[in-house]
Amino acid sequence: MEFTLLWAALTAAAGLWLGVRIFRNTSETAFDNLLAATVAGLAGGRVVAMISQGLNPLANPVDLLIVRGGVNTAAATSIAIAVFYLVSGRKISTMDTAAPAALLGLASWHLGCLWRGACLGVASDVPWAWSEAGSSITRHPVEIYAGVGLVIIALLITRLPQRVGVWSSAGLLGASGLRLATEPLRLTISGGPVFWYAIGILIGAIGMAASLRLADRSDLSVVS
Repeated sequence: MEFTLLWAALTAAAGLWLGVRIFRNTSETAFDNLLAATVAGLAGGRVVAMISQGLNPLANPVDLLIVRGGVNTAAATSIAIAVFYLVSGRKISTMDTAAPAALLGLASWHLGCLWRGACLGVASDVPWAWSEAGSSITRHPVEIYAGVGLVIIALLITRLPQRVGVWSSAGLLGASGLRLATEPLRLTISGGPVFWYAIGILIGAIGMAASLRLADRSDLSVVS
């Protein structure tokens, strides 16, 4: 078993647990639902990654557990959101209140890179860059950037109007935008799922605009 990966997963779970208790969330089952959605997303994303790599999940069931072998980000995110929506009673308002906690859990996963020894990205000579053991090349701690950035986004979301759809849309917009902004600093061969990050930004922006517009119309109808 890869204990470093286990510690990173436990760090993410701890972030979820802490987020549910720090941020305003009235659902007593929020942590359980978020955890279930995360596990479902990882499993689904792993299956999609295996299929795209030419591996049959049914013929290679043990490979499903090798998360380090790759997880399809778009599939994992989509499945996690869908599962959380279903287990939360199909209420957008419940998704809204859970959005900051979900971001804190995601931030904790990124910060779990300290356990996995996988924080560094492209070479850099900025003062806060550091090098891997046995190497003289200093690199951007890109996963630390992502983790801290997600914590900030989670805090900023709670400053937005608490109208149906706003917080969850803002969470998707912020997380996608941050990943897109930090992707050039990561060590990747393919360049990363930039297209899907752009789609996330678009959906989040449209969701926020639509939610605010509908809320304004509702306010006007009440006044009139």
